[in-house]
Amino acid sequence: MSELFNNFSSSIVFLHVISAVIWVGGMIAIRFAVHYSIQEIEEPKIKLGRTLENLRRFFNMVIPAILVLLITAIIMIIALGFKGTELYTIVIVKEIIWTVMTIIFITIYMKRNKAQKAFNSGDFANAKNDLLPIATYYIPANIILGIVAIFLGITLRGF
Repeated sequence: MSELFNNFSSSIVFLHVISAVIWVGGMIAIRFAVHYSIQEIEEPKIKLGRTLENLRRFFNMVIPAILVLLITAIIMIIALGFKGTELYTIVIVKEIIWTVMTIIFITIYMKRNKAQKAFNSGDFANAKNDLLPIATYYIPANIILGIVAIFLGITLRGF
């Protein structure tokens, strides 16, 4: 891993950072731009359909970013030899944050799929109920956690 990182450190760090930006930045865009613009749609069926489609497209973009983030994190943790150093605590905290974020993401993914099934069967009330906690709780929680993790990553790179 050390040789891999030494030969491709700029690319690995870039992929790691851009993956975090795609994930966290995508959630910020969805929550504070797309969400509010969709609220202006008056027809409930169209509003739900657009929300489901936007989340589907978001997942297509974010799932690869999450995988790249995980792979590059493992490479950097091993190659930079954080284990046994005073910085390892920060690494562990970042791992915990990204793990919690991934669990929340999986929850969002499952809720969206459940909402899609309800929508497809014409059960718009349940589709709406399945989507509501995504915008209200899950995405805001992941935005906050993601910003903290990015800050910790910058702290690690500064040492």
